[in-house]
Amino acid sequence: MKDMHDWEAVMRLHRAGVPKKAIARSLNMSKNTVKSLIKKKKPPKYEREYYPTKIDSYKDQIREWYLNPQYDFIGTRIFRELKQRGYEGSINPIYRYLLTLKEEKDEITKRATIRVETPYGDQSQFDWSPYKVDIGGKLTEVHCLTMILSASRKKAVVFSKSVDGDSIYEAIEELFRDLGGVTKELIIDNPKALVISHEKDKEVKYNESTLMLSMHLGTELNACRPYRARTKGKVEKPYQYIEEQFIKGSSFKSMIELNFAAKEFINTWNKEINGTTKRSPDDMFLEEIEYLLPLPNKRFMNTNMCKRKVSLDSMVSVDSNKYSVPVKYVDKSVRIRKVYGFRLEIYTEALEKIAEHEIITGKGKNTVVDSHYWEIQNLVPKSIPEIKRQFVATFELGEEYFKRTASILKQPSFHARGFLKLRELYDVADLNKILNYCLESEIYRIESIKEVIKEKYLEIILNHNQLDPQENESLSDIAKTTEFEGLIRDISYYEGGQN
Repeated sequence: MKDMHDWEAVMRLHRAGVPKKAIARSLNMSKNTVKSLIKKKKPPKYEREYYPTKIDSYKDQIREWYLNPQYDFIGTRIFRELKQRGYEGSINPIYRYLLTLKEEKDEITKRATIRVETPYGDQSQFDWSPYKVDIGGKLTEVHCLTMILSASRKKAVVFSKSVDGDSIYEAIEELFRDLGGVTKELIIDNPKALVISHEKDKEVKYNESTLMLSMHLGTELNACRPYRARTKGKVEKPYQYIEEQFIKGSSFKSMIELNFAAKEFINTWNKEINGTTKRSPDDMFLEEIEYLLPLPNKRFMNTNMCKRKVSLDSMVSVDSNKYSVPVKYVDKSVRIRKVYGFRLEIYTEALEKIAEHEIITGKGKNTVVDSHYWEIQNLVPKSIPEIKRQFVATFELGEEYFKRTASILKQPSFHARGFLKLRELYDVADLNKILNYCLESEIYRIESIKEVIKEKYLEIILNHNQLDPQENESLSDIAKTTEFEGLIRDISYYEGGQN
């Protein structure tokens, strides 16, 4: 490739009338090259053939990080940030591109900018970033979804295993609730889960669910320009701090534990002084909160939730695993909803949430919440072996009762079952005292035990025989006091199906 010097020499000799063949011989070049240079009106300019690289789609972002004084990132930092955004190439193309920007960077001594502080209650920013975190001993990819109030800089986070539409909608509302109110505007990026299209000089097209969420919360969505990080710089800058101060070197037993720890971390961070405002976010939030819009009473439900029927053992089957619900929903239809890729929520047909579980990994497993069964925990079994087991496990002298009655009563389990039913009326501690009294008095039949309760309940419970005679009151007087009013009941209260 001949340069400007060759072109100038050829043109000078040509204008002097030197033949083309002589010019070629004099400048040690071919006759065809001489002819080609003479035909050019301007000096030849080398133009290297362009080959696409893996950083082409990231060049706008790289320019922003490298040239904007707000960031002023070096090559290694740019490389790390791009990898978090899906870049799969090496660092070499980044450095080559930075060389082309160096001259421009040297010319920029200071970018003239007017800092605009957002008024209270006007704006919040939402975004997320992926991380690799040790969850239950396994390195797991999670996403940190973050929201920040632009005025006070108060932040809120939630970690999710997925960033599909449902997870994003849930996160936006949860983070607003963590922040205590809704701003008039929410700055978002351009994920497909929210934005259908965002073309220059055209209105942003949001999907229907996104617009429904916006109406539900009462905020107006504002999608930032693609690859324009500065538009939502407040929410993007904290991710490095979260990585350095919270993620690195940490491990968690579950996603629930991770989220609990993350919210504690953010709450602590909100108390620290912000470098720009010179005040803590919590301090400024006390002024901003009165400008926030109120939160809606109900949660946003986007999906047509799957339907399930509760089994007789009060369980719901999802992906070959079973999850418990309160027993009053046995044999009824419920709806299920997966949130953040790790949480299962169960609702009634009227969309009232009745249970929440962490999603089980694997197949054929169960997760049970004991409180879901409290309504039937005191039901007396009919199986003789189970009656014995429950009686012995419940009462301190349960085993002694069966030893004594084995050769006295025809059906000890019948009378034991009747005594177990009394748990509906009395505390187990009181029943232990009554059983002790009955064994000392050799009273074993349930009918006789009920007579004892009717006639001597207060005497047994209050250890009446051990009271000082001078201080002792009559049982009738004690029964009239506020503390024990209603403890003496008519025998009919225990009859009618108690046996």
